[in-house]
Amino acid sequence: MLQINFIRDHHQEVIDRLQVKNFDAREIIPQIINVDNQRRETQKLLDDILARSNKIAKEIGILFKSGKQEEANALKAQTGDLKKEGQALTEQMNTLKADLDALLVQLPNLPHPSVPRGNTEDDNEIISEESFEVDLPDGAKTHWELASDYDIIDFESGSKVTGGGFPFYKGKGARLQRGLVNFFLDEALKAGYVEFQPPLLVNEDSAYGTGQLPDKDGQMYHIGIDNLYLIPTSEVPITNIYRDVILKVDELPIMNAAFSSCFRREAGSYGKDVRGLNRLHQFDKVEIVQVQHPEKSYDTLEEMKDHVATLCRMLGLPFRILRLCGGDLSFTAALTYDFEVYSAAQDKWLEVSSVSNFESYQSRRMKLRFRDEHGKTQLAHTLNGSALALPRIVAALLENNQTPDGIKIPEILHPYVGFEMI
Repeated sequence: MLQINFIRDHHQEVIDRLQVKNFDAREIIPQIINVDNQRRETQKLLDDILARSNKIAKEIGILFKSGKQEEANALKAQTGDLKKEGQALTEQMNTLKADLDALLVQLPNLPHPSVPRGNTEDDNEIISEESFEVDLPDGAKTHWELASDYDIIDFESGSKVTGGGFPFYKGKGARLQRGLVNFFLDEALKAGYVEFQPPLLVNEDSAYGTGQLPDKDGQMYHIGIDNLYLIPTSEVPITNIYRDVILKVDELPIMNAAFSSCFRREAGSYGKDVRGLNRLHQFDKVEIVQVQHPEKSYDTLEEMKDHVATLCRMLGLPFRILRLCGGDLSFTAALTYDFEVYSAAQDKWLEVSSVSNFESYQSRRMKLRFRDEHGKTQLAHTLNGSALALPRIVAALLENNQTPDGIKIPEILHPYVGFEMI
């Protein structure tokens, strides 16, 4: 959530920067300032009543001590009227605060100045690309064909038991999944992250804190009877550990990693781009999350980007890194790097990670703060990244490493899976 004082002092800058995200704030910004003006005026009236009440209370005390009971009782009658006025103004303040919050949550985070303008993923900026030779045999197959041939992923049973986008992994397919998770977690631990195993359900406050609500309400699975949400990523529970917390400056950075299943409705997705593992409703992912000092968050973003790049190299996958344009940037992110691996049999790039800096946008919603060297509280910056999401990694590994004799497993994974070929 954006800070109201920043909006007031830089309202035209906010409008201009949000245009990079293709968000037209020309109407809502004046509404926000107008409601905030009313809130400020009401607060002044309320403060005045409280000051008068305190002054009268002191006068009453003096009168009682002086034996002037009749005059004291007359003043007490005035305090009753002031109390009623104060209660009415307090209710008005609460309404105005709720109205202001309802407007503020409609504003996306401001994009970083380096974010390019654009409308779709076609306008994203490729900042680097690393190619590895992929030697496909004649008659190379897609991963869903390979999964069927080698009986390692069962899409049909998943559709029968649950629905499309919920596959079963079996045999060496299941072991490959488990091996990749352990590999990604081990690399995160080597980089200094603390491992967590988070809950898969969160409450409404948590989904609001990291920005999934209200923006992505329709994309989350909701358990209505308990008003809980299945997590779209472990970023949500891990970051919310620090909701309503004031950290010490020497506790920063906080570095956490978590493996979890992730659940996304992906409403509106259809066609050839969702075949096989390309787009699932349930998938596994290792997430890295950091809470960092504002002055260091963009250096941290580069370090997290480098961490994900190293994972792709170790798996021998061709990959490229993109800086997302404004139109493709998420509601909450200030700057995002997307990682795509090349899936040879499909001849297409598949997104496998997003590494993002949210600056103080989530922290303001969550009241996540730290106390600096001078004892002053500041909002922390939050960052996260997929390191990595499994389905499309598995798709690329199966397709890129197929041979006439089977599918070769990258050497780095041999100790994790216990076999060299499928």
